[in-house]
Amino acid sequence: MATILIADDNRQITSILGEYARNEGFEVKIAYDGKSAKEMFERFTPDIVLLDVMMPQMDGFEVCREIRRQSNVPIIMITARGEDFERIMGLDIGADDYIVKPFSPGEVMARVRAIMRRSMPEDKKSSQILEYDNLKINMEDYSVTINNKSVLLTKKEIEILWMLVSNKNKVFTRENLLNSLWGYDYYGDSRTVDSHIKRLRSKLGECENWEIKTIWGVGYKFEVKKDE
Repeated sequence: MATILIADDNRQITSILGEYARNEGFEVKIAYDGKSAKEMFERFTPDIVLLDVMMPQMDGFEVCREIRRQSNVPIIMITARGEDFERIMGLDIGADDYIVKPFSPGEVMARVRAIMRRSMPEDKKSSQILEYDNLKINMEDYSVTINNKSVLLTKKEIEILWMLVSNKNKVFTRENLLNSLWGYDYYGDSRTVDSHIKRLRSKLGECENWEIKTIWGVGYKFEVKKDE
């Protein structure tokens, strides 16, 4: 399991980003000031860092410099200020990307996925391919096959399928899926999830060893009928 360090003194932001990251399969470590961020990085050696600029004790630029002295781990800097000189400085001292508040948590996670894919060693890129029984999902090219035959799905349908299959037998509420895949700033409701699941099931058809099962009053899960 990959580890992400989220460093920000705003606890609401760390809570939201932490939930999104866990739903992406990350182990989450959180720091609320720069000094703690540096110490937690050295202790846990995370795979990627989300680093706020304005933090007490040490600012994000200083933390970024400290990390770069010992590691090439991907760093995304987050700030409430969007001046060009700050972005340039952040990138010049070693940040891989720069996000200005307010932001969509979904966009942050999309950037995390993109940077992780670019920085991933070739022998580990298979983690972007998920297989169970006759089902194969490839997030590198957003393709899905069943019995080696291509299944035409939308981007959102593939993201839903990936989340469910990568957490076999775990139940996701409609709200959890909605927030994770559409974002907290999405103005739709849980019926959006239901309609996507309905179309997804129709396209996948029935399979002997697995199904996307409705847990009435709760949500959905990828149920394994006969484990490998």
